[in-house]
Amino acid sequence: MQEVAFFFGAFGALAGAIAVIRLRNPFYSVLALVIHLISLAGLFLLLQAEFVAAAQIVVYAGAVMVLYVFVAAYVGGVDEPFWEPIPGQRIIAPLLGGALFVELAIAILGTGLKDFASEGPSVELGFGSPAAIGELMLEKFLIAFEAASMLLLIAAVGAIVLAGRREGSD
Repeated sequence: MQEVAFFFGAFGALAGAIAVIRLRNPFYSVLALVIHLISLAGLFLLLQAEFVAAAQIVVYAGAVMVLYVFVAAYVGGVDEPFWEPIPGQRIIAPLLGGALFVELAIAILGTGLKDFASEGPSVELGFGSPAAIGELMLEKFLIAFEAASMLLLIAAVGAIVLAGRREGSD
């Protein structure tokens, strides 16, 4: 049963990530990102990290994505076509995608076949608990955590500034 749940979660995460890149409309792209984040929360549940899964849903798929939906709706772009290729994209994108696929396949097969007969990594008790997450975020990864929050703030302010310029130029 866990294998089936893993493949559904992995398919949802991959499909959502690909849709974020492929969709030209920012509103639909944000909705695809919500699907991606919910699928990732399901994968966290399979890893028995319930707190991380709940935080994923509440913080990212909930609060941050609501902010992104409002910014995408404020900026506009609803009248844009559903699929609009960038000039030259139809030639370059499959080549780069194929090269990335070959590179990842070599990396996965090269590292994965060595440990095929092993039991996998051992997960210590308390993995994904609020105490473990807090310790990592506020001690080990504090600078990265704060940099990510500043990046989100700058992106939201930048989108509002761009929307103000767009309305002023009409």
